[in-house]
Amino acid sequence: MKKLILAAVMFIATSASIQAQFLKVGVKAGVNFANQTGDASFSGINYSKDGITSYHAGLIAEVKLLEKFSIQPELLYSTQGASYKNALGEFKNELGYIAIPVMAKIYVTKSLSLEVGPQASFLVSNKKEFDVQDPKTFDFAINAGLGLKITEGIFIQGRYGFGLTEVSSKADLKNSVFQLSAGIMLF
Repeated sequence: MKKLILAAVMFIATSASIQAQFLKVGVKAGVNFANQTGDASFSGINYSKDGITSYHAGLIAEVKLLEKFSIQPELLYSTQGASYKNALGEFKNELGYIAIPVMAKIYVTKSLSLEVGPQASFLVSNKKEFDVQDPKTFDFAINAGLGLKITEGIFIQGRYGFGLTEVSSKADLKNSVFQLSAGIMLF
């Protein structure tokens, strides 16, 4: 009986050790330099647009599939949008999304990785200083960037997200965002 218990404990310990090598979970946060590409005219009035600085934060996981290849799903809260102005004034359109990027990570070296993948985002808040005319609640983008492990648990990332869907049914605008992140793998 003691041998059976010892074997079970050894099996569980070995499985946990193997699992820890293939799956890592952590948190990350950072700054967004966001803008919206496309035609900036609302109700026939043209506006010039500028980017806004905002933030993102959330959970991250890394699933190691091969020696130099991992899949990195994330669950983030990310704010995006732009600032618009014309002769009458200036206003800001800030959209808050729950973003779900799924990145393929290719390790160039032990600590440097190339990252590319799709991102689905769901609108959860709209802090607007004007009526953007019914923003769409779903946004799809393609992301590409670099990641750098500073230590085994601490990392930094730089990423550009190029929106493929329009943010409003009334305007030809798409989100674009450059993100700088820092994070830590907790286990």
